[in-house]
Amino acid sequence: MIKCLKGNVIFAEEKNKLKVMPHSYLVINNERSAGVYESLPEEYKNAPVEDLGDKLIIPGFMDVHLHAPQWLNKGVGYSEELLPWLQKYTFPLESKFADIKFAEKYYKLFVDELKSSGTTRACIFASRHYEATKLLIELMKESGIGGYVGKVNMDRNSSEELQETYEDSVKETTMLAKEYSGDDNALVKFILTPRFVPSTTSELMTKLGEIAEKYNLHVQSHLDENVDEVAWVKELHSDIPTFTEVYEHFGLLPDNRTVMAHCIHNNDREIEVLKKHNTFIAHCPLSNFNLASGIAPIKRYMEEGLDVGLGSDISGGHTLYMPVSCVAAVSASKIYHVSHKEYSPLTFAEAFYLLTKGGGKFFGKVGSFEEGYECDALVIDDSNITSIDGMTLEERLEKFIYTGNRGNIVRIYCRGKQIK
Repeated sequence: MIKCLKGNVIFAEEKNKLKVMPHSYLVINNERSAGVYESLPEEYKNAPVEDLGDKLIIPGFMDVHLHAPQWLNKGVGYSEELLPWLQKYTFPLESKFADIKFAEKYYKLFVDELKSSGTTRACIFASRHYEATKLLIELMKESGIGGYVGKVNMDRNSSEELQETYEDSVKETTMLAKEYSGDDNALVKFILTPRFVPSTTSELMTKLGEIAEKYNLHVQSHLDENVDEVAWVKELHSDIPTFTEVYEHFGLLPDNRTVMAHCIHNNDREIEVLKKHNTFIAHCPLSNFNLASGIAPIKRYMEEGLDVGLGSDISGGHTLYMPVSCVAAVSASKIYHVSHKEYSPLTFAEAFYLLTKGGGKFFGKVGSFEEGYECDALVIDDSNITSIDGMTLEERLEKFIYTGNRGNIVRIYCRGKQIK
């Protein structure tokens, strides 16, 4: 079925340039964009058109790294750095998801907030619990938004309540892989999720690498987030040169199928390994600020040709509303530029690209309105924040990203289907 939305269409076709098409037509052919046109081509002349007036039409937001069970803790505990924060706040909360009624109550609220925030695709860590993870996958499927959900693997260096055995971790991960992989067109898929190197034994990482290969799974984890964490990995695996190469050694950097969050403290050798495997980077500036982890050299990664998207990293980050992370990415790059003049700060256009098409690349042809892309779209009513006469559409978009909120999002589409 073909339908057309008419409005002020803005998207990022390229990394550093916005495509701005005032009073134009976004043509949706079933799940995909059939292009954006100033006037409708003859072949679409009889297609239904909905005129949205002066509203903005932009791609849906992409969140390539977050922790669903930590949603309850957002905004809490930021006097701590990463490792003590995990022990004091995160592990006790995640252990509660062994109770399926607790999980159902809060995962429903989490999914509702994620959807209302304009996020149309997300890469999600659940907890280590099989039943709760399965529940979260089903709730995501019901929501109409897409992405990946993974059962966390952790068989060492956790709390007594949260730590699992090697046998349970392998069994439950395999069950989820069998049920939720194999359908390339599924909107919500299972992703292999070792929490990070310190929480997974060599034996478990070896087996997870085998599972990733057998079921052709995507993989998500954390990399070089915190200096204490990096030192800990070196103690645990002194025979392997770098944190990145630990994952590589155990088969947990499958080519074109891996997203690593943070990547703040990577050295040159690690960057080359990431490039070799075409590893995707999830930039989480809010979390990096809140937990005093550092500032990732995102502009360098982009210039090196690595794929980068933005992550809210709930609850290291304090909001699921991704424009806040977009603004934080610009701010982080400006602070980084002060001491690294060779890397210019992110422009607004570049940050918007990371928020949409850049992050969308991990999910396929997503995050743009170019012909053939899966059509994830937001309709934005910015009339309550557009206060200056004569503002350009680029300025209106920037003002919305910096000063707008969920209330400005009046419609949401995922894969061409209106879900709000």
